[in-house]
Amino acid sequence: MMPAPPLGLVAELTHRCPLRCPYCSNPLELVRAGQELDTSTWRRVFDEAAALGVLQLHLSGGEPTVRNDLPALLRHAVGAGLYTNLITSGVLLDREAIGDLAAAGLDHVQLSFQDIDPAEADRIGGYAGGHDKKRAVARWVREAGLALTLNFVVHRQNLERLPEMIAFGADSGAGRIEIAHVQYHGWAFENRSALLPSREQLEIATAEVDAARTRLNGRPVIDYVVPDYYAARPKACMGGWGQRLLIVTPAGKILPCHAAESLPGLVFPRVQDASLEATWQHSDAFNRFRSTEWMREPCRSCDHREEDWGGCRCQAMALAGDAAEADPICGLSPFHERVAAALMESHASAAPFIYRGVTGRKKLPAIAVRANR
Repeated sequence: MMPAPPLGLVAELTHRCPLRCPYCSNPLELVRAGQELDTSTWRRVFDEAAALGVLQLHLSGGEPTVRNDLPALLRHAVGAGLYTNLITSGVLLDREAIGDLAAAGLDHVQLSFQDIDPAEADRIGGYAGGHDKKRAVARWVREAGLALTLNFVVHRQNLERLPEMIAFGADSGAGRIEIAHVQYHGWAFENRSALLPSREQLEIATAEVDAARTRLNGRPVIDYVVPDYYAARPKACMGGWGQRLLIVTPAGKILPCHAAESLPGLVFPRVQDASLEATWQHSDAFNRFRSTEWMREPCRSCDHREEDWGGCRCQAMALAGDAAEADPICGLSPFHERVAAALMESHASAAPFIYRGVTGRKKLPAIAVRANR
């Protein structure tokens, strides 16, 4: 039985980015500019996505606005019938550039924030003046008539300012606020000890989100993504491996999730060599963890196996050393104690950030982080 078409395509146009966020979802080894797909290849990818049944195109990176061909890519995607969402830090945009993107047919902007305090935001992102620029970009996006989501990435070092983040989001004209706790893959896994919140912080944050939802009555909508490490059960990673989304990397690899390249033994096709349709329907890598046949115990007999699909394969690899194990976040996993150990380790000391480097993993002269509060 063929899988249903994917809902969305995440097009990682580049790994280049002026920010150095220590929780970046990009891999530790970054694709250089000279290895990126060219304009014509991306256009073909968008056409294939539309033909496959994809409805939403998420233009991401790195920072996608470093690409000079972004307006041309947008026009082509719109012409192919795709709903377009730009996921951006905003720091390279100005009012004119936003107008150009709106004229090209952009539907939605998802603007990331590192904090609400300017000095702390710039410290976390490693980019001076970035926060003030983001505030201006949020205003320009609304002036251009584009739909806007503000994405606040939260963790141990900024959760105390969550009420101010929500207040700013409510006043900004955004239709949606995403409060997203860091998920611990890639750079975030490297910085886990500096980022994991305490249970007390998490409980306070969750209560603040619940109260804001009641107070604001859905204007704006608040989405809330909790950290896996405090869950008793895993969530369906990406809606299920190879079930809802596909990702194309700057170099052309076709992936079922952002961190899938971290899994050994899987060969992911490239758009230079295979179509999106053939990859989605027939590739060994996409079919490896689809459905439930691959599952071992305790997943195989679990009543929730077709809800959480065994959890995150990359998290299983990172914590259990085997992508085919139950996600250790699950309380039934034989490796669940490793989650508790990671929490204890992170609470025992305050580690310095390992900032995302231009050429890959790079421990920069770090500003020491504060201990758990």
